[in-house]
Amino acid sequence: MQLELRPDVSVYAAPDVVPLLSISGVTKTFPGVRALSDVSLKLYPGKVTALVGENGAGKSTVVKVLTGIYQPDDGEVRIDGRPVRFPTPQSAESAGVTAIHQETVLFDELSVAENIFLGHAPKGRFGLIDKDTMAARAREILSDIGAKIEPGATLKDLGTANKHLVAIARALSIDARVVIMDEPSAALSHTEIEELYELVEELKRQGKAILFISHKFEEIFRIADFFTVYRDGQMVGEGAISDVSEPELVKMMVGRDVSQIFPERDHNIGDEILVVDKYEHPTEFADIGFTLRRGEILGFYGLVGAGRSEFMQALFGITRPSGGTVKIDGAPVTIHSPADAVKSGIVYVPEDRGRQGAIGALPIFQNVTLPSLARTSRKGFLKLAEEFKLTREYTERLELRAASLDTDVSNLSGGNQQKVVIAKWLATQPKVIILDEPTKGIDIGSKAAVHEFMAELSDQGLAVIMISSEIPEIIGMSDRVIVMREGRIAAELDRANITPETLVSHAAGIREAGL
Repeated sequence: MQLELRPDVSVYAAPDVVPLLSISGVTKTFPGVRALSDVSLKLYPGKVTALVGENGAGKSTVVKVLTGIYQPDDGEVRIDGRPVRFPTPQSAESAGVTAIHQETVLFDELSVAENIFLGHAPKGRFGLIDKDTMAARAREILSDIGAKIEPGATLKDLGTANKHLVAIARALSIDARVVIMDEPSAALSHTEIEELYELVEELKRQGKAILFISHKFEEIFRIADFFTVYRDGQMVGEGAISDVSEPELVKMMVGRDVSQIFPERDHNIGDEILVVDKYEHPTEFADIGFTLRRGEILGFYGLVGAGRSEFMQALFGITRPSGGTVKIDGAPVTIHSPADAVKSGIVYVPEDRGRQGAIGALPIFQNVTLPSLARTSRKGFLKLAEEFKLTREYTERLELRAASLDTDVSNLSGGNQQKVVIAKWLATQPKVIILDEPTKGIDIGSKAAVHEFMAELSDQGLAVIMISSEIPEIIGMSDRVIVMREGRIAAELDRANITPETLVSHAAGIREAGL
């Protein structure tokens, strides 16, 4: 299919092919904010369209319109050129539209097969669920996506990556014509990501129209045929992926050039502030020891299962180590709980912001001030003005996007939720901040804001520990890097020796590289 790019407008024409699914003129407004304003989108059979945009651009809202969760205030949805309405998620599924969400809700106490077919299980005689047929069909779907998971396994016994594969299998368990993938690789290992790409190619061969949402440009340019860009709830560009460069796509996303992703830093490293020695856990990690200095950004790199997050959670008091010592400013500290860690000057921004980082039902200002109530209260009474002042100070520095500080955190995009969690802990004025995958699942503009803020904090003397699985981020932000493998430190690299090859070789235990 040849696409003709029109030089005067940011749209493309495909005169010989009718989109399998399209939307036009769609508008959606919530109290205090217009999430979508006259947007359009086209999905073609056997093709992948990447939907690109910063957090808060409207991507999640349009997905909810396409899956019947939200009803548009205006505009039209068409399938095969005919107008359709999706008053419920079930009606969207019946029309062949399915979605694989970044954070799909599954049920830990049910089996894999029960999760896959929840709500549309095959029935036998007397209307009862046919468990044998359900298990057989689940095994077939899992096999098709390369998942080595038993249908009878209880979901709670699976790891994060396998749970994500179950979510993919659930989405594919209906006879879908349109498959929406919202950050599908966020929780997958490198091998599983390759298998995901193969799955996408198979879906294309089957003639399915695929909407692919990702913040990873390498994914977009590898598998997408077309792109559509949203910014601030509006459609600002679309076309063939072969006709656009990465800088051009970034400029459309953010409305400006983002030439310097990683900020310049002074690298003024101060005195030693944190010393960890022989930290151990019975099952997760062993013999972890390192030092950290004021103004330093210490990167932690490793493959899935290396034990990085498990160690940080123990250091923050979420779990109990079996041995080891911690010193802050030369003085031993005992950390049995997060409260002990915060009191000692250590805070932790978790990777799973939805479950561990924020309280979705509370507004932004209450989330941010929750650990700092002593600063925003007088004689046991909260001072609302002080709460808003403190919240505004940190959310503005992080460039948080929200209608107001009264907005519930659950109504924010994933990237903005991450900023709320970071602001919450920075407001405690810590000595050491641990950032676990700080830019996971957020767009390039928001990443730049977080990186700038990290650089600013280190320049002010705050010591930063950054866990990241993104090699460019590790290289671009770290003064030193500790590489973990199978719960132990595999290498410690100074800035001059941090390269993609050394990181991956140590993380994978490759000795042939002569490292």
